[in-house]
Amino acid sequence: MASAAHTKASNGSTVSADGAVGARVKSLREAMDLSLRDLSERSGVSAPMLSQVERGDTSPTLAVAQKIASGLDLTLSQLLRLDESGHVVVVKRRDRRTRRKRGHAVAELTPPLPGQRADVSEHTLAAGAATGATDDPPMHEPGSRETTVVLDGALELFIDGQRHELGEGDSVTFDADLPHHFENNGSAEARFIAVVAAGLRRG
Repeated sequence: MASAAHTKASNGSTVSADGAVGARVKSLREAMDLSLRDLSERSGVSAPMLSQVERGDTSPTLAVAQKIASGLDLTLSQLLRLDESGHVVVVKRRDRRTRRKRGHAVAELTPPLPGQRADVSEHTLAAGAATGATDDPPMHEPGSRETTVVLDGALELFIDGQRHELGEGDSVTFDADLPHHFENNGSAEARFIAVVAAGLRRG
């Protein structure tokens, strides 16, 4: 397992004590809006042990790391970043994943990395076009939040029975698991950036 974890076969093997795993656990836990107690209940690892791991005071065994990964909805490899080729991934403009439907063009700016909790995309909406019908189901997983920033033109956000007007430079943050859509009722093309963070709103 290279430097990320020792290569002993037994479950008593420990993850490398360089502090990176503990910092990653803390970052992922906070991104999911989980307390130590929440993660303890989800993983079966005691809160004091989790605290020690996050501070880098102790190195978890692979068995404990597996439980922590499960509590964070990750595989062990994803938690330890064993299946990533590097910590920096550049997406060239020509390599963006794109799709287009009914005057709505989407370019994904983030790569499909394992365990990723947020996605950034650039949208272009033709005049008179919309991102979806008013009766479309929620497009994102429960607890997701979205922040949209208007780069050019004007948009109208329809969500939870309300209408919100957005001009160039305006931004809006909302619960993305509610039925919603954007409309461009202007005479010019509109362009906006959307950031969707998964599973942040709980309870």
